[in-house]
Amino acid sequence: MIGFVFRIYVAKVKIKSIFAQIIDHFIMKDRLLSFLKDWMLVIGIIIGISSYLIYLRLPFLHSAGPHIEQAIHSIQPCLLFLMLFISFCRISPRQLTLKKWHLKNLAIQISAFLLFSAIVIWAMRSQSQAATWVVRNRLLFETGMLCMICPTATSCAVVTGRLGGDMAQVVMYTIMINLTVAILVPLTVPLLYPQAGISFMQAFAGIIAKVFPLLILPCLTAWAIRLIMPKLHDWVAGHTSISFYLWSVALTFAITLSTKAIVQSHCSLWILLEMAFISLACCLFQFWAGGKIGTRYGNRVEGSQSMGQKNTVFGIWMGYTFWDPLLSVSGGMYTIWHNMRNTIQLYRHSHGKSSNGR
Repeated sequence: MIGFVFRIYVAKVKIKSIFAQIIDHFIMKDRLLSFLKDWMLVIGIIIGISSYLIYLRLPFLHSAGPHIEQAIHSIQPCLLFLMLFISFCRISPRQLTLKKWHLKNLAIQISAFLLFSAIVIWAMRSQSQAATWVVRNRLLFETGMLCMICPTATSCAVVTGRLGGDMAQVVMYTIMINLTVAILVPLTVPLLYPQAGISFMQAFAGIIAKVFPLLILPCLTAWAIRLIMPKLHDWVAGHTSISFYLWSVALTFAITLSTKAIVQSHCSLWILLEMAFISLACCLFQFWAGGKIGTRYGNRVEGSQSMGQKNTVFGIWMGYTFWDPLLSVSGGMYTIWHNMRNTIQLYRHSHGKSSNGR
């Protein structure tokens, strides 16, 4: 009898030990995920930069370099598509309504982009001293163009929700700016980077064929899946954290290609500092302007986040795909600025000191 009781006691101890191990496992897993989410930006930048620098130091990998780069160019659009697709699955089309602040925010982004574009295009065709100066500093003007027209981030709705804003309004603006970028970029890039033997319409069609599937098709696909395969849609909507892991991989790839552009261009530190300053100025301006507009309509959080928080992975991809590859660096810099700004906002909001409240 005593032996039987002892065996039961041992069994209970083992069961408790197993449950304790399981609980510890999930606690450690949650801590690891929390750590990754808090530090993924820094981790992605470090891995992206170090990967390319290590590659340079290992000559036996150089023959594989073009194939690796081609693979990244092929994978990156797929990651961008999936991130947007998951984002659009969160919100029903019935929740989307057009607001006045949407149009005003959009007008600012379009106006700034077209102004920078017009100055550069004029300078390319003029022989004046002012035009010569613009051409010499063209990269800085294009940094402003990229930072102003870059679409809203896929994570913007989540951050807006955490700050007490309306996620549906942000998703609506994301659709609008995506459609705008899908039209404006193909219209302006052929004028900024004309190619011999290729007409404007040929260049326009080629660029829109690359941009449209990344910005508009995810939205249409998400809504089609909602109607045709609701169970799949519900599963995706319930696993939106997947987009974080996709963003992590896409960010690392983007930083790797930006590092390659810096190394191969032999760009001076002064130019990089100027690009950093312009990207910071664009970041602060857009958060401020969007917030000011949104305040008039009781949507300060939505207006500020929609204009200021950018899909910088797409911006980096756009830079090295259509413009000067070095321009992709400005997208990486903007990533740092808008994440620093949002980190401060989230901290202030969680401590009841949000200056971006409704």
